[in-house]
Amino acid sequence: MRSAHRSSRGRRRTVLAATGLVAALALTATACNGSDDDKAGGRAGASQAAGDDGKVHIPDDIKDKLKKHGVDVDKWQNGGWKNWDKDKWLSEAKDFVNPVIQGLWKPERMKSAKEANKTLSTKDAAADQGVSDPEPQPVKAVAEKTPYHRNAAPVGKVFFDSPEGAMVCSGTVIKDVNHPGKSNLVWTAGHCVHAGKEGGWYRNIAFVPSYNDLGKPESELANATTSEVAPYGTWWADWASTSNEWIQGGSESGGSGAPYDYAVLHVKPESGAKSLEETVGAALDVDFSAPSATEVSTMGAWGYPAAPPFNGLKMFKCLDRPGRLSLSSSLPTMYRIGCTMTGGSSGGGWFRVVNGRTALVSNTSIGPTNNTWLAGPQLGPEAQALYESMSKTYGGR
Repeated sequence: MRSAHRSSRGRRRTVLAATGLVAALALTATACNGSDDDKAGGRAGASQAAGDDGKVHIPDDIKDKLKKHGVDVDKWQNGGWKNWDKDKWLSEAKDFVNPVIQGLWKPERMKSAKEANKTLSTKDAAADQGVSDPEPQPVKAVAEKTPYHRNAAPVGKVFFDSPEGAMVCSGTVIKDVNHPGKSNLVWTAGHCVHAGKEGGWYRNIAFVPSYNDLGKPESELANATTSEVAPYGTWWADWASTSNEWIQGGSESGGSGAPYDYAVLHVKPESGAKSLEETVGAALDVDFSAPSATEVSTMGAWGYPAAPPFNGLKMFKCLDRPGRLSLSSSLPTMYRIGCTMTGGSSGGGWFRVVNGRTALVSNTSIGPTNNTWLAGPQLGPEAQALYESMSKTYGGR
């Protein structure tokens, strides 16, 4: 159990572990393939979503799926996706569709996206104190060093459209065990791709690695070009998977789906031919061993917090010794760390050092309304099965 007051010796161990975590992540991020020109652009080649006439074409399998649900393909491309009629809001795991609408995610639209936060009341957060460790002390979020592609290259922003408008989360480029060196997989939260039990799949889901790479302030981004805001390009999810538990039990405050609030995206570039991992130059392993909180000295959470006092334009991180959060005796415990990051950081990866290398071990799922801590799911056999299914079925696309 985690004490609210650590000894000086305990603090020293945590600081050393945190230093190792930061160094390992930076080392991973700079183990890049390709030239700086490749990393900065990622835009060479013809669009995979475009035909010989230069127009965007929706693949036949997606056309058929849309038609099956009574959705007019041409109208969808021209704004029909804004119709959130419950009868046409595709919700089942097999129903995911996300055709590319080229140029939709322009810099100004990215900046206007709102945070997709899941918050708990004090009462909810204290649901099972018999298992939960004491609430952690707040850890102030620290800005990541720029340029991001040299210090935290796998981290980026996930954009999507919901009935409330353009929304934003965070995500991480992860390795694909079946396609080494050529991964197109991104890890994020389930609530960043699917509304849970009251809704369905979100739309126009896209990933932008190293968003605002130089960490420019809002005043300098007023007339920013796409390459300044999205140096590696925009990557559209052509498939997404989240847990059945999130689809069936997820809610505005996390609900019974919170301990299973994770998702994997398979993405393709809006333009360009290289894989995401080749373009970014880095990807992280996922640790599915689900270690107990007592076995881990330090976890770090990275993301782009967008709710005040943050504005979503810069990457931040928090490092802390994890504790346990139990929402119910019938649900798995979650990891919890002190952190002042707000909504928008949802879906951002949590990392720990395994055998000297940084690995993703969780993702931001829920937090309290006063933004003093974050909680994320343990990634065990269920999460590993979802990942392996994505890799085998869609990884080679």
